[in-house]
Amino acid sequence: MFKSVLKAARFALFPLFYLVISNSATAQINPSNIDIVRDKWGVPHIYGKTDADAAYGLAWATCEDDFADVQKLLLAVRGRLAEVDGKGGAVLDFLSFIGASQETANAAYDTAFSPEYKKVIEGYRDGLNAYAAANPHEVLRKGLFPVTGKDIIAEYVLTNMLLTNVYLDIQKIFLGSIKNYETNFPSGSNTLVFDSSKTTDGKTYLAINSHQPLEGLFSWYEAHINSEEGLNILGGTFPGGMSIFLGTNTHLGWACTLNHPDLDDVYKLDMNPKNKLQYWFDDHWETLQVRKRTVKVKLGAIRIPITKTFYWSKYGTTIKGKTGFYSVRFPANMDVRCSEQLYKMNKAQNFTQWHNAMEMNTMPGINFMYADCSDTIFYVSAGQFPYRSPKYDWTGVLPGNTSETLWQPKFHPFDSIPQILKPKSGYMLNTNNTPFDATTPTSNLKMKDYDVTYGFVNDRDNRSIMAHHLISKYDRLSYEDFKHVKYNQQFNDSMYTYNLDNISVLMNLSEKKYPELADAIGVIKQWDFNTNPENTNAALLSFALYHVIDKVTARGTSYEPNSFTEKEYVEALRSAKKHMLRYFGSLQVPLGDVQKHVRGNVVLPIGGAPDVLAATISQPYKKGMRRTFVGESYIQLVRYSHGKVEIESVNAYGASAKPDSPHYTDQMQMFVDQKLKPMTLDKDSIYKNADKIYHPVKGDANGTNKALTQN
Repeated sequence: MFKSVLKAARFALFPLFYLVISNSATAQINPSNIDIVRDKWGVPHIYGKTDADAAYGLAWATCEDDFADVQKLLLAVRGRLAEVDGKGGAVLDFLSFIGASQETANAAYDTAFSPEYKKVIEGYRDGLNAYAAANPHEVLRKGLFPVTGKDIIAEYVLTNMLLTNVYLDIQKIFLGSIKNYETNFPSGSNTLVFDSSKTTDGKTYLAINSHQPLEGLFSWYEAHINSEEGLNILGGTFPGGMSIFLGTNTHLGWACTLNHPDLDDVYKLDMNPKNKLQYWFDDHWETLQVRKRTVKVKLGAIRIPITKTFYWSKYGTTIKGKTGFYSVRFPANMDVRCSEQLYKMNKAQNFTQWHNAMEMNTMPGINFMYADCSDTIFYVSAGQFPYRSPKYDWTGVLPGNTSETLWQPKFHPFDSIPQILKPKSGYMLNTNNTPFDATTPTSNLKMKDYDVTYGFVNDRDNRSIMAHHLISKYDRLSYEDFKHVKYNQQFNDSMYTYNLDNISVLMNLSEKKYPELADAIGVIKQWDFNTNPENTNAALLSFALYHVIDKVTARGTSYEPNSFTEKEYVEALRSAKKHMLRYFGSLQVPLGDVQKHVRGNVVLPIGGAPDVLAATISQPYKKGMRRTFVGESYIQLVRYSHGKVEIESVNAYGASAKPDSPHYTDQMQMFVDQKLKPMTLDKDSIYKNADKIYHPVKGDANGTNKALTQN
């Protein structure tokens, strides 16, 4: 009886609980001051009186389109994603704990941000809580809402850990394969920029072309935010992002790619054989702090608690691996202000203001490519680089027994980082390649001029080689030439890809030595290095390439040059041949017949491969086919001239991640056809051509006629 009364009371109070959240969430924001204007593609254009209003509207619109992923990153920083996503979610739960993302945010939140920006965080927080209050049936787990500003900042800390590849070293420790620095497979991203001296129409061109997962927590969400306090920017953000991460406003824009300097350090601790929790430091024993984390992992209809033990040393997060105790130290969890830096970049009206925002130097490691209406182009390989002693090789495992290797969270200033302003060549690019190969040799920076402890590498990839090669053919490029370079799907003839430079072995195998593979070797030798959907020779090599990549992944390490033997490449080709004959009955099938772009009931042929400029990375699908999951995703191409910005964009699927939305798949055909949609920042045009205009209030999105709300 008593239990039934409690149960009835709980459900009676449930609506009241959400009403309290809703009232609290809207206390400082009046939703009637916010318009969400949806265009024909469903892209939200958000108008608010204040920046905080715009942040509230962005939160609401993002939740309308992808509330599940918004919640999942919040769940991860709370250590609860495993309750929804099982073992896969547990990985992020534990990684967030290992990296102290919530702890870092909690400690810094009250003092790290300006009062102006704190209002933006609170506006975004209120938008999330208001949407959850209005749509309780969409909330994934009880107790997640209301969220706090600290939760949102913790998301940024976790994201920076993932973007700077800290997790890879953590993974190596667990697998027992931690050793000297290894170059990892680049995850992708391209950017190109040309000033007026290099274009036929005298305009400045910028290609924003980040390669990310096509769906999920770190997929691109396109939005336009505008306020009467100076915001007016269109671009891409992640679900849960409070501002635009890459895009353009009416004056300037920028693209981002990942860079690969030495962004974290690994230390081997000298443990006390008489006390398993003590390690030697300088001239005495220190004791590890024990940190345990329990997560509830969803297994079918039940959730099983799993507890893991981690540690904390003077260096930071510490893990017991197969070969001992290792600490990992990295800037990504030492500075929480990157979201405010992005906000200031969003609001910048000229290069000086944008550069001032960049001087905050809060990004652990990202390349930025900039262009504006004044014909300024700029590139910087940004990062937080600590002051490290040159006595040590920071690319390897370091001794964890001395204060000489314990660097402090004080970083080299922004002006010491590799950057190029207005090169004589008139163009720059980055494809995750070295910052010392950004433009022509005479305009490039020199690696020797930078502190060796930054750990920059001097690598190139197929995308950088092909981009430089294609650009060299033009004295000046037209806008169509610009697109031709950006959308290129070809390998250079040395087959240098993903650092798998020895994959050229496949191109030179002997039919006499391997007669059982003579037909497959013949197909590969006929290949013209292109990966367009119609190419009938690319599919076989594509399957061989993925066989090699799968082998590398299974080893739990990165590819090391010359580590694969001819025998292993022959095995890869044999596997590819067997697969092609089994599922397609031929070794020569159009690539688009075996590689698909898929969402819901839409299945489209698509070209591309890892490390071509228009990169596509696929995974097994069905009936022997593969489907895209990483690579080309959100694309924005911009042309700047005095007082004018021309924008085209496309997303991999559409504006919404909800299957019942008309915008779940409506950009897919355009995407595979390498076409783009025109976009604008002009308010009058956006309202005039709007498909829907409404306020962020429950029910308003479905019931408001645009003619009634248009100003």
